[in-house]
Amino acid sequence: MIAVPVVGVSAADVTIRSSQLTPRQTITRDIGAADARLEDAGQGHQAILQSPQGDTFAPARQSGSAKDSAAPGSAETAPAAVDPRTAAPAGSRAIPDTSSYADVTTASGVMSTEVRELDAADPIAAGIMDLTRGRFAAAPDEVTATEAFLTRSGLRIGSEVRAHGLDRAYRIVGAYELPSKLDTAQLDFRPGAFIGRYLAARTAAGSDRGEPMSSYLVAARGGFTWDMVQRANTLGVVVHSRTVMLDPPADAEVPLYRLPDHGKSAPVPDRAAPAAAATVAGMALLEVCLLAGPAFAVGARRSRRQLGLVGANGGDRRHIRAIVLSGGLVTGAAAAVTGTVVGVALTLLLRTRLEDYAGSRFGGIALRPVELLGIAALAVVTGLLAAFVPAVTASRQSVLASLTGRRGTRRAGRVLPSAGLVAVCLGAVIAVLGSVHSGNAYVVAGGSAIAELGVVALTPLLVAGFGRLGRWLPLVPRLALRDAVRNRGRTAPAVAAVLAAVAGTVAVATYAASQEEQNRHAYIARAPRGVLAVGLPSEAGRGVAAVRRSVSADVPVRLRADVSRLVAGTRICDAGNWQAGCGNVMPVLPEANQCPLVAEGSAGTFTAAQLRSFAKDWRCRYDSVDPAIRAEGGLLVGGPQVLETLGIHDPAARQALAHGTTVLFDRAYGDHGSLRLRVTPDVSKQASTVATLPVRLVTARSYGVKAVVPQRAAAAAGLRTVPLGSLFTTSRMPTDAEQQALARDIAKLGVTSEVYLEHGYTGRYGVVLAALTLFAALVTIGAAGVATGLAQADAEADLRTLAAVGAPGRVRRTLSGFQCGAVAAMGVLLGTAAGILPAVALRGVDRLQQRQMAEQALAHGGDSALAHVDVPVVVPWATIGMLLILVPVGATLLAALVTRSRTAMGRRVQD
Repeated sequence: MIAVPVVGVSAADVTIRSSQLTPRQTITRDIGAADARLEDAGQGHQAILQSPQGDTFAPARQSGSAKDSAAPGSAETAPAAVDPRTAAPAGSRAIPDTSSYADVTTASGVMSTEVRELDAADPIAAGIMDLTRGRFAAAPDEVTATEAFLTRSGLRIGSEVRAHGLDRAYRIVGAYELPSKLDTAQLDFRPGAFIGRYLAARTAAGSDRGEPMSSYLVAARGGFTWDMVQRANTLGVVVHSRTVMLDPPADAEVPLYRLPDHGKSAPVPDRAAPAAAATVAGMALLEVCLLAGPAFAVGARRSRRQLGLVGANGGDRRHIRAIVLSGGLVTGAAAAVTGTVVGVALTLLLRTRLEDYAGSRFGGIALRPVELLGIAALAVVTGLLAAFVPAVTASRQSVLASLTGRRGTRRAGRVLPSAGLVAVCLGAVIAVLGSVHSGNAYVVAGGSAIAELGVVALTPLLVAGFGRLGRWLPLVPRLALRDAVRNRGRTAPAVAAVLAAVAGTVAVATYAASQEEQNRHAYIARAPRGVLAVGLPSEAGRGVAAVRRSVSADVPVRLRADVSRLVAGTRICDAGNWQAGCGNVMPVLPEANQCPLVAEGSAGTFTAAQLRSFAKDWRCRYDSVDPAIRAEGGLLVGGPQVLETLGIHDPAARQALAHGTTVLFDRAYGDHGSLRLRVTPDVSKQASTVATLPVRLVTARSYGVKAVVPQRAAAAAGLRTVPLGSLFTTSRMPTDAEQQALARDIAKLGVTSEVYLEHGYTGRYGVVLAALTLFAALVTIGAAGVATGLAQADAEADLRTLAAVGAPGRVRRTLSGFQCGAVAAMGVLLGTAAGILPAVALRGVDRLQQRQMAEQALAHGGDSALAHVDVPVVVPWATIGMLLILVPVGATLLAALVTRSRTAMGRRVQD
């Protein structure tokens, strides 16, 4: 029991330390063996100032913005491109590294993937890509693929890859992986062999894929110093230098840090992680002591005759305590050595799986002797602490009682239960106050820990209370329960161990399930799960029918709803195009339905009470959902089938659409039973007209669609329509192969389409809940097994008497099973009740913090929808049900199976 936690902690320590890369390893995975990576800052030939890491920069002549927030210039004022090689020192050598995205063929169809042009076989690039099979591309018609790409595409080494718009085929000659991005699907071509040709072909076809990301890896004699970096910055080049990142200059030598809003921020100390680690370590120590203590008691009880002989031959209490404590010391030391060795070996054995799960390769196996020795020392201390109480108990027994195997009657004390009751009340008050008023998670955690320790102290009294249930149980379960109650000295520690494990499991599971439900509510779905939306907003209706046929052929379609979009003007432009000559049709928001915050233009004119009231005002609730199929203003032209694809089952709404009445979902746009549409033939001009459509208001989740306009209503209002695409409901979720086949067929049509498949919210805590349940089950069975072993040691004479009078063997097995089940049931029940409090309190902290953030957002004129605080508390009934039912039943059956039916007969000692 001591070795198992040591195995887990040592394995976790080695795994975490091995996954933490050194600065040199991190740099190598980014720039390989090069001395620097040079890239255009996008500011033209204007000088810049950068941080030593190269992740932040700003124009030298103004305060500017960081790279991650710098917006590119417009097409008219775009800065001239800078060749980064101009910043390379004389005598250096540079190789290009270019990346982009492309649609390439797969075994099932077409998929979009990252493409790269890097001579990975060049010594400068060593360390960026790890070759796993085959070789790197050496010819213009060869390509190397990541293992993730081969898995997703269904291709293999020797297969050919083609890109949409190019007649050239590329043969896969090897497989590699990116050490820090194992899940990345990527293709690596020879420099100049693919990206330029592909982007030119897509541009010629009218599909702009944007500019590729280009940089150069440079090998310079003597490295790339900070002075060289600053000289490169004067040319508008950003530098990622190995020398500078390994030995950064002082902050005073970094000009960027002297600019406003670009000062180097001091690292914020992470106090939560050490506190959490200390809490976990303390609870783990308590758990091991509660589990191992009864185990040492079992050993001491089985050795009581030998200990009695020590006393009979002149040994005093000190010798008895020393003997039992020595057993704890030896056991702890053996557990420390065994657990540490097994933990390290387990990490080595599971290294590949751990790396695949984390999505990154280790930098190597990192063994920290000080940390491993600390873990081992903790195991030794735990062994001593666990043996302390059994040692004291054994030393207090008289020699006669030890030799005869008899135990005296000892009344239960009142101090410990009283202290436990006070601790429970105090801890609960602290946790509740911390949840409601302070919003401090440390206060809640401290209060919860105090309350749980109080419940542990109350365990003997609570076990005694369970004895009253025995009158309604059959004979054998009643004997098992009353035996556990009479011998609370051995039952209470085991029940407390189960209680602690189950309480932690229930607390974490409840918090995780609540967070999962909150994430589910926060997830913004663009359509019901399984709905496939295919739109062609830039094709003016061309190819829509062919795309619909392709979808029906490649995907398991159940229902299809065709939709169109409203257009205005003589020129049919892309949806959302605001260039001169393009028109649009947009819904008009009535002035009476505008949010006061927007109407006034500033939140500064409102009181705090008014701002809070806006959070409940429906006019200030904005629908930020983008429809699965893009149309201006969220207006779709279609029939009743659209409602079904959106999951709206309203007979009145279907009838309204069938009779030519527009169905409106967003009541903010309702204007006395009508919907007003502003028709603008040319967005560059102010001239526009207003069309009015009668509507039927339907309150339903519409996934960003504001209204569905029947074709008849559009024609009656003089509005033009153009086919846009379709919404498809599927009989099952389409597979990756089916989606790739659809992408291939659409690519053959030569049209630009937007395909979206709603997968719905994907939970992240399912594995966590399963692991917690398994952990609690193992601890429960282990603790109950220890208690059962101790009960058998105590009742050995009675069991022999049962066998002597002819009791069948199944009585012994059944009694042991119910003894184990009784301990498990009591611990699980108490632990479940104790675990709910900290979870509910922590969710209260989350609610309070989010409410404070919402108040701040309103005070600064933010979206009032942010003030809607949704922090649910969800009880994981499946996990709790398994703990309450399956775990005790499993413990009962397991104990019954491993108990021997027969026992060796012996002579009972007479009085």
